[in-house]
Amino acid sequence: MPLFDLPLDELREYRSASTAPGDFDAFWSGTLAEAREHDLDARFEPVDTGLSTVRVLDVTFAGFGGHPVKGWLTLPAGAGAPLPLVVQFIGYGGGRGLPHEHLLWASTGRAHFVMDTRGQGSAWGGGGDTADPVGSTPAYPGFMTRGIDAPENYYYRRVFTDAVRAVEAARSHTLTDAARTAVLGSSQGGGIALAVGGLVPDLAAVAPDVPFLCDFPRAATLTDRHPYREIGLHLRTHRGRTGDALRTLSYFDGVHFAARGSAPALFSTGLEDQTCPPSTVFAAFNAWTHDDKAIEVYDFNDHEGGGPFQEATQLRWMRSYI
Repeated sequence: MPLFDLPLDELREYRSASTAPGDFDAFWSGTLAEAREHDLDARFEPVDTGLSTVRVLDVTFAGFGGHPVKGWLTLPAGAGAPLPLVVQFIGYGGGRGLPHEHLLWASTGRAHFVMDTRGQGSAWGGGGDTADPVGSTPAYPGFMTRGIDAPENYYYRRVFTDAVRAVEAARSHTLTDAARTAVLGSSQGGGIALAVGGLVPDLAAVAPDVPFLCDFPRAATLTDRHPYREIGLHLRTHRGRTGDALRTLSYFDGVHFAARGSAPALFSTGLEDQTCPPSTVFAAFNAWTHDDKAIEVYDFNDHEGGGPFQEATQLRWMRSYI
Protein backbone atom coordinates (compact mmCIF):
# COMPACT_ATOMS: atom_id res chain seq x y z
CA MET A 1 0.00 0.00 0.00
CA PRO A 2 1.54 3.35 -1.03
CA LEU A 3 1.43 6.43 1.18
CA PHE A 4 -2.18 7.55 1.57
CA ASP A 5 -2.16 10.09 4.41
CA LEU A 6 -0.61 13.55 4.73
CA PRO A 7 3.03 14.14 3.71
CA LEU A 8 5.50 13.78 6.57
CA ASP A 9 6.17 17.52 6.90
CA GLU A 10 2.43 18.13 7.27
CA LEU A 11 2.06 15.23 9.72
CA ARG A 12 4.63 16.87 11.97
CA GLU A 13 2.40 19.94 12.19
CA TYR A 14 -1.00 18.24 12.13
CA ARG A 15 -3.45 18.98 14.94
CA SER A 16 -6.76 17.20 15.47
CA ALA A 17 -9.96 19.19 15.09
CA SER A 18 -11.47 17.15 17.92
CA THR A 19 -12.18 19.07 21.11
CA ALA A 20 -12.39 17.62 24.60
CA PRO A 21 -15.77 17.81 26.32
CA GLY A 22 -16.01 20.48 28.99
CA ASP A 23 -16.51 17.84 31.67
CA PHE A 24 -13.74 15.51 30.42
CA ASP A 25 -11.66 15.75 33.59
CA ALA A 26 -14.68 15.53 35.87
CA PHE A 27 -15.94 12.49 33.98
CA TRP A 28 -12.69 10.64 34.48
CA SER A 29 -12.04 11.71 38.06
CA GLY A 30 -15.56 10.58 38.93
CA THR A 31 -15.13 7.29 37.06
CA LEU A 32 -11.87 6.48 38.87
CA ALA A 33 -13.26 7.55 42.24
CA GLU A 34 -16.18 5.19 41.71
CA ALA A 35 -13.82 2.33 40.84
CA ARG A 36 -11.72 3.00 43.93
CA GLU A 37 -14.74 2.51 46.15
CA HIS A 38 -14.05 -1.18 45.56
CA ASP A 39 -11.14 -2.79 47.35
CA LEU A 40 -8.32 -3.32 44.85
CA ASP A 41 -7.99 -6.85 46.26
CA ALA A 42 -4.83 -7.57 44.25
CA ARG A 43 -3.89 -11.25 44.55
CA PHE A 44 -0.63 -12.76 43.30
CA GLU A 45 -0.48 -16.53 42.88
CA PRO A 46 2.75 -18.30 41.81
CA VAL A 47 2.59 -20.22 38.53
CA ASP A 48 4.69 -23.23 37.58
CA THR A 49 5.72 -22.33 34.02
CA GLY A 50 8.86 -24.40 33.56
CA LEU A 51 10.83 -21.17 33.09
CA SER A 52 14.03 -20.84 35.11
CA THR A 53 15.12 -17.23 34.51
CA VAL A 54 11.85 -15.62 35.63
CA ARG A 55 9.18 -16.05 38.28
CA VAL A 56 5.56 -15.63 37.15
CA LEU A 57 2.58 -14.65 39.28
CA ASP A 58 -1.04 -15.04 38.19
CA VAL A 59 -2.69 -11.76 39.19
CA THR A 60 -6.32 -10.92 39.86
CA PHE A 61 -7.45 -7.41 40.85
CA ALA A 62 -10.68 -5.42 40.96
CA GLY A 63 -11.17 -3.21 37.93
CA PHE A 64 -14.16 -1.17 36.83
CA GLY A 65 -17.22 -1.96 38.92
CA GLY A 66 -15.12 -4.20 41.14
CA HIS A 67 -15.06 -6.79 38.33
CA PRO A 68 -12.15 -9.25 38.49
CA VAL A 69 -9.42 -8.57 35.92
CA LYS A 70 -6.50 -10.89 35.25
CA GLY A 71 -2.83 -10.23 34.52
CA TRP A 72 0.64 -11.72 34.67
CA LEU A 73 3.42 -10.28 36.82
CA THR A 74 6.81 -11.56 35.66
CA LEU A 75 9.88 -10.99 37.82
CA PRO A 76 13.52 -11.89 37.22
CA ALA A 77 14.35 -15.04 39.17
CA GLY A 78 15.98 -14.24 42.49
CA ALA A 79 14.73 -10.64 42.66
CA GLY A 80 14.88 -9.49 46.27
CA ALA A 81 14.50 -5.70 46.09
CA PRO A 82 11.91 -3.43 44.43
CA LEU A 83 12.43 -3.30 40.66
CA PRO A 84 11.55 -0.78 37.95
CA LEU A 85 8.13 -1.68 36.60
CA VAL A 86 6.86 -1.94 33.01
CA VAL A 87 3.07 -2.24 32.63
CA GLN A 88 1.94 -3.43 29.21
CA PHE A 89 -1.44 -3.36 27.46
CA ILE A 90 -2.55 -5.65 24.64
CA GLY A 91 -3.65 -5.10 21.04
CA TYR A 92 -7.22 -5.41 19.80
CA GLY A 93 -8.72 -8.86 20.11
CA GLY A 94 -5.84 -10.33 22.12
CA GLY A 95 -5.57 -11.36 25.74
CA ARG A 96 -2.81 -11.84 28.26
CA GLY A 97 -2.02 -15.18 26.62
CA LEU A 98 0.51 -17.51 28.22
CA PRO A 99 3.37 -16.40 30.48
CA HIS A 100 6.14 -17.41 28.10
CA GLU A 101 4.77 -14.96 25.51
CA HIS A 102 5.96 -12.05 27.68
CA LEU A 103 9.65 -12.42 28.49
CA LEU A 104 11.29 -9.33 26.96
CA TRP A 105 10.99 -6.82 29.78
CA ALA A 106 11.68 -9.18 32.67
CA SER A 107 14.83 -10.18 30.75
CA THR A 108 16.08 -6.61 31.24
CA GLY A 109 15.93 -6.97 35.03
CA ARG A 110 12.64 -5.11 35.38
CA ALA A 111 9.29 -6.27 36.73
CA HIS A 112 6.74 -6.72 33.95
CA PHE A 113 2.95 -6.66 34.32
CA VAL A 114 0.64 -7.44 31.40
CA MET A 115 -3.08 -6.74 31.77
CA ASP A 116 -5.74 -8.97 30.26
CA THR A 117 -8.32 -6.92 28.32
CA ARG A 118 -11.86 -7.60 29.47
CA GLY A 119 -14.04 -9.39 26.97
CA GLN A 120 -11.19 -9.87 24.48
CA GLY A 121 -8.60 -12.58 23.93
CA SER A 122 -10.28 -14.68 21.26
CA ALA A 123 -8.75 -13.36 18.04
CA TRP A 124 -5.03 -14.17 18.29
CA GLY A 125 -2.24 -15.20 20.66
CA GLY A 126 -2.70 -17.44 23.67
CA GLY A 127 -6.16 -16.14 24.58
CA GLY A 128 -7.68 -14.18 27.43
CA ASP A 129 -9.25 -14.95 30.79
CA THR A 130 -11.24 -11.84 31.75
CA ALA A 131 -14.97 -11.54 31.09
CA ASP A 132 -16.83 -8.28 30.58
CA PRO A 133 -19.99 -8.73 32.66
CA VAL A 134 -21.54 -5.45 31.45
CA GLY A 135 -24.08 -5.53 28.63
CA SER A 136 -24.59 -2.87 25.98
CA THR A 137 -27.07 -1.38 23.58
CA PRO A 138 -27.14 -2.86 20.02
CA ALA A 139 -23.59 -2.80 18.64
CA TYR A 140 -21.82 -3.88 15.48
CA PRO A 141 -19.73 -7.02 16.10
CA GLY A 142 -16.50 -6.04 17.83
CA PHE A 143 -15.90 -3.59 20.65
CA MET A 144 -15.87 -0.12 19.09
CA THR A 145 -19.61 0.51 19.33
CA ARG A 146 -20.46 -1.27 22.57
CA GLY A 147 -22.27 1.31 24.68
CA ILE A 148 -21.59 4.08 22.17
CA ASP A 149 -24.97 5.60 23.05
CA ALA A 150 -23.44 7.41 26.06
CA PRO A 151 -19.95 7.85 27.58
CA GLU A 152 -21.13 6.28 30.83
CA ASN A 153 -21.92 3.07 28.95
CA TYR A 154 -19.01 2.93 26.51
CA TYR A 155 -16.85 -0.18 26.54
CA TYR A 156 -13.55 1.68 26.82
CA ARG A 157 -14.67 3.41 29.98
CA ARG A 158 -14.35 0.01 31.60
CA VAL A 159 -11.10 -0.87 29.85
CA PHE A 160 -9.33 2.40 30.66
CA THR A 161 -10.46 2.16 34.27
CA ASP A 162 -9.16 -1.42 34.42
CA ALA A 163 -5.84 -0.13 33.08
CA VAL A 164 -5.42 2.51 35.77
CA ARG A 165 -6.27 -0.11 38.39
CA ALA A 166 -3.75 -2.47 36.74
CA VAL A 167 -1.00 0.07 37.42
CA GLU A 168 -2.17 0.33 41.01
CA ALA A 169 -2.25 -3.46 41.37
CA ALA A 170 1.22 -3.91 39.89
CA ARG A 171 2.60 -1.16 42.12
CA SER A 172 1.13 -2.84 45.19
CA HIS A 173 3.52 -5.80 44.95
CA THR A 174 6.50 -5.59 47.29
CA LEU A 175 8.99 -6.23 44.48
CA THR A 176 7.92 -3.29 42.28
CA ASP A 177 9.07 0.31 42.60
CA ALA A 178 6.10 2.64 42.12
CA ALA A 179 8.39 5.61 41.50
CA ARG A 180 9.92 3.88 38.47
CA THR A 181 6.85 2.86 36.49
CA ALA A 182 6.49 2.96 32.71
CA VAL A 183 3.48 1.99 30.60
CA LEU A 184 3.50 0.82 27.01
CA GLY A 185 1.56 -1.06 24.36
CA SER A 186 1.01 -1.40 20.65
CA SER A 187 -2.13 -0.55 18.65
CA GLN A 188 -5.05 -0.84 21.10
CA GLY A 189 -2.41 -1.32 23.79
CA GLY A 190 -0.84 1.96 22.70
CA GLY A 191 -4.20 3.70 22.95
CA ILE A 192 -4.71 2.30 26.44
CA ALA A 193 -1.19 3.42 27.39
CA LEU A 194 -2.06 6.94 26.19
CA ALA A 195 -5.17 6.95 28.37
CA VAL A 196 -3.19 5.80 31.40
CA GLY A 197 -0.55 8.42 30.60
CA GLY A 198 -3.22 11.09 30.87
CA LEU A 199 -4.91 9.66 33.95
CA VAL A 200 -1.94 8.62 36.14
CA PRO A 201 0.13 11.71 36.97
CA ASP A 202 3.33 10.16 38.34
CA LEU A 203 4.55 7.80 35.62
CA ALA A 204 8.22 7.77 34.64
CA ALA A 205 7.68 7.03 30.94
CA VAL A 206 4.97 6.24 28.36
CA ALA A 207 5.62 4.37 25.09
CA PRO A 208 2.63 4.01 22.72
CA ASP A 209 3.41 2.19 19.47
CA VAL A 210 1.17 2.76 16.42
CA PRO A 211 -1.57 3.74 18.89
CA PHE A 212 -5.23 3.05 18.20
CA LEU A 213 -8.15 5.10 19.63
CA CYS A 214 -6.82 8.51 18.53
CA ASP A 215 -8.48 11.37 16.61
CA PHE A 216 -11.76 9.52 16.15
CA PRO A 217 -13.41 12.05 13.78
CA ARG A 218 -10.55 11.70 11.27
CA ALA A 219 -9.89 8.00 11.77
CA ALA A 220 -13.53 6.98 11.26
CA THR A 221 -13.71 8.78 7.92
CA LEU A 222 -10.16 8.25 6.59
CA THR A 223 -9.75 4.47 6.77
CA ASP A 224 -12.09 1.64 5.85
CA ARG A 225 -10.13 -0.92 7.86
CA HIS A 226 -11.37 -2.48 11.02
CA PRO A 227 -11.58 -1.75 13.89
CA TYR A 228 -12.33 1.92 13.07
CA ARG A 229 -14.70 0.76 10.32
CA GLU A 230 -16.96 -0.71 13.00
CA ILE A 231 -18.04 2.85 13.80
CA GLY A 232 -19.14 3.62 10.25
CA LEU A 233 -20.93 0.30 9.85
CA HIS A 234 -22.82 0.94 13.08
CA LEU A 235 -23.84 4.44 11.93
CA ARG A 236 -24.81 3.11 8.50
CA THR A 237 -27.68 1.37 10.27
CA HIS A 238 -28.26 3.91 13.06
CA ARG A 239 -28.74 6.88 10.76
CA GLY A 240 -28.70 10.36 12.26
CA ARG A 241 -26.68 9.38 15.34
CA THR A 242 -23.24 10.48 14.17
CA GLY A 243 -23.13 13.51 16.45
CA ASP A 244 -24.07 11.48 19.50
CA ALA A 245 -21.51 8.80 18.68
CA LEU A 246 -18.70 11.33 18.20
CA ARG A 247 -19.64 13.00 21.47
CA THR A 248 -19.27 9.68 23.29
CA LEU A 249 -15.97 8.93 21.55
CA SER A 250 -14.58 12.35 22.50
CA TYR A 251 -14.31 11.15 26.12
CA PHE A 252 -12.00 8.33 24.99
CA ASP A 253 -9.86 10.04 22.36
CA GLY A 254 -6.12 9.57 22.84
CA VAL A 255 -5.60 13.16 21.69
CA HIS A 256 -7.29 14.47 24.83
CA PHE A 257 -5.40 12.12 27.14
CA ALA A 258 -2.18 13.19 25.41
CA ALA A 259 -2.98 16.79 26.26
CA ARG A 260 -2.77 15.70 29.90
CA GLY A 261 0.38 13.59 29.57
CA SER A 262 2.96 14.43 32.23
CA ALA A 263 5.78 11.95 31.51
CA PRO A 264 8.44 11.52 28.81
CA ALA A 265 6.99 9.67 25.82
CA LEU A 266 8.19 7.63 22.85
CA PHE A 267 5.67 7.13 20.02
CA SER A 268 5.92 5.27 16.73
CA THR A 269 3.98 5.18 13.46
CA GLY A 270 4.11 3.55 10.05
CA LEU A 271 3.44 5.85 7.10
CA GLU A 272 1.55 3.10 5.25
CA ASP A 273 -0.56 2.19 8.30
CA GLN A 274 -4.23 2.14 7.28
CA THR A 275 -5.36 0.55 10.54
CA CYS A 276 -4.13 3.45 12.67
CA PRO A 277 -3.38 6.16 10.11
CA PRO A 278 -0.24 8.20 10.79
CA SER A 279 -2.14 11.49 11.03
CA THR A 280 -4.13 10.11 13.95
CA VAL A 281 -0.92 9.07 15.70
CA PHE A 282 0.69 12.44 15.06
CA ALA A 283 -2.48 14.09 16.39
CA ALA A 284 -1.79 12.45 19.76
CA PHE A 285 1.97 12.98 19.57
CA ASN A 286 1.62 16.67 18.75
CA ALA A 287 -0.86 17.08 21.60
CA TRP A 288 1.42 15.36 24.15
CA THR A 289 2.27 18.08 26.66
CA HIS A 290 5.56 16.87 28.14
CA ASP A 291 8.54 18.44 26.37
CA ASP A 292 10.56 15.22 26.42
CA LYS A 293 8.92 13.31 23.58
CA ALA A 294 9.99 11.59 20.38
CA ILE A 295 8.36 9.66 17.55
CA GLU A 296 9.89 6.93 15.42
CA VAL A 297 8.62 6.97 11.82
CA TYR A 298 8.75 3.83 9.67
CA ASP A 299 8.40 4.98 6.07
CA PHE A 300 7.30 1.79 4.31
CA ASN A 301 5.52 -0.06 7.11
CA ASP A 302 1.85 -0.73 7.66
CA HIS A 303 0.39 -1.49 11.08
CA GLU A 304 3.31 -3.70 12.08
CA GLY A 305 5.25 -0.45 12.47
CA GLY A 306 8.80 -0.96 13.65
CA GLY A 307 8.17 -4.40 15.14
CA PRO A 308 11.40 -5.74 16.70
CA PHE A 309 13.28 -2.60 15.62
CA GLN A 310 10.92 -0.48 17.71
CA GLU A 311 11.39 -2.85 20.63
CA ALA A 312 15.15 -2.36 20.34
CA THR A 313 14.62 1.40 20.30
CA GLN A 314 12.43 1.16 23.40
CA LEU A 315 15.04 -0.91 25.22
CA ARG A 316 17.64 1.81 24.65
CA TRP A 317 15.24 4.67 25.37
CA MET A 318 13.86 3.19 28.59
CA ARG A 319 17.30 3.14 30.23
CA SER A 320 17.06 6.91 30.76
CA TYR A 321 13.85 6.66 32.77
CA ILE A 322 13.55 3.40 34.71
